[in-house]
Amino acid sequence: MQPFSLLVKPASADCNLRCEYCFYLGHASLYPETPRHRMSDGVLESMIRSYLETPQPTYQFGWQGGEPTLMGLPFFRRVVELQQRYGHSGAIVANGLQTNATLITDELAAHLAQYRFLVGVSLDGPRELHDRYRRSAAGEGSWDQVMLGIERLTAQGVDFNILTLVNETNVAHARTVYAFLRDRGFLHHQYIPCVEQDGGGGVRPCSVSGVQWGHFLCELFDAWYPGDTERVSIRLFDSVLSLLVDGVRNVCSLGHNCAQYFVVEYGGDVYPCDFFVDRRLRLGNVTTDAWAAMQSSPVYREFGARKCQWHSRCEACKFQDLCVGDCLKHRLVGVGEDPRRVSLLCEGWNRFYGHTLDRFRDLAARIVARRRGQAVGSDAPGRGAERAGRNDACPCGSGRKYKKCCGR
Repeated sequence: MQPFSLLVKPASADCNLRCEYCFYLGHASLYPETPRHRMSDGVLESMIRSYLETPQPTYQFGWQGGEPTLMGLPFFRRVVELQQRYGHSGAIVANGLQTNATLITDELAAHLAQYRFLVGVSLDGPRELHDRYRRSAAGEGSWDQVMLGIERLTAQGVDFNILTLVNETNVAHARTVYAFLRDRGFLHHQYIPCVEQDGGGGVRPCSVSGVQWGHFLCELFDAWYPGDTERVSIRLFDSVLSLLVDGVRNVCSLGHNCAQYFVVEYGGDVYPCDFFVDRRLRLGNVTTDAWAAMQSSPVYREFGARKCQWHSRCEACKFQDLCVGDCLKHRLVGVGEDPRRVSLLCEGWNRFYGHTLDRFRDLAARIVARRRGQAVGSDAPGRGAERAGRNDACPCGSGRKYKKCCGR
């Protein structure tokens, strides 16, 4: 088997917020048999047991939604209990949790810290930018609740990063958003473009254009590059450097095949991608089907192969190896539709890579030189790097985590 990770939707699309741009909220209609979706203990145990029986370098569980913290603390205690029961000796199990943070309690934060969950918090910037779309069912902004959740995570020592959805409201404020996060000590960022179809072949007003996306990324890079390359981790920038330094494509959008992970819905149904949770792409169920069978299924393989079925324009593009046609979602491709379309964000990617690639290459050269320098001489500052854990402080003394520094 090829290694794979799980993206689990334990509460399906259920959420305590009603963010206007949410792409997953409507997926509750896939399971109309109940208005409240919660993963049963039987499904949870079948999923964890069967996954931990497969050979993996690391067993990676991503808990997402909707809002996964609707499951409550007892559910996540049970998660750890089952992982410990079925994990074989030497197994490395990693848990990630993506949350709006509004339901984080002190007790849940303590549990996440104790078992080293890596938490992603959805935050779109300062109050006035965040509250434009991230609102409750009553229409109230969620910024205050999110910041309280972050305070609780911080107080318990939870390792967390910030996920910012770049939409039509904050796309013109890259430097403002970046400074807001950095100056509050949030030093691990992920920026995702909002590209949501309107059902008629176009995109919804909350979406960003290619031009806007390119301008945002260039502004973001120009704010980060002069003084923060050793301090602030931006996932896209880290991924570009990983590709340039090690040839590793560590995010699916930079890959050549979309068959990289499985989505598990609350009832155990399995799909190839959370952007494409569609009955026509259902691969099986964790209670009845083996992972190997689902991985080798024609539906999964054909879906994965669509990534490289790009527009003819991509063949001649000088940034094709970095963009790889972009995500199928950004090509506005539906299930069964021709994937040979130009990404809506194509112009933005071209602008971004044209503006930054020389400096990325310079950073990559510095990383390589630093690695070589640490390997020379018994007193080299990085002699302990080979023994450092991926989440430990880097021995080079930069103050960053090893995985974000010399361990790229």
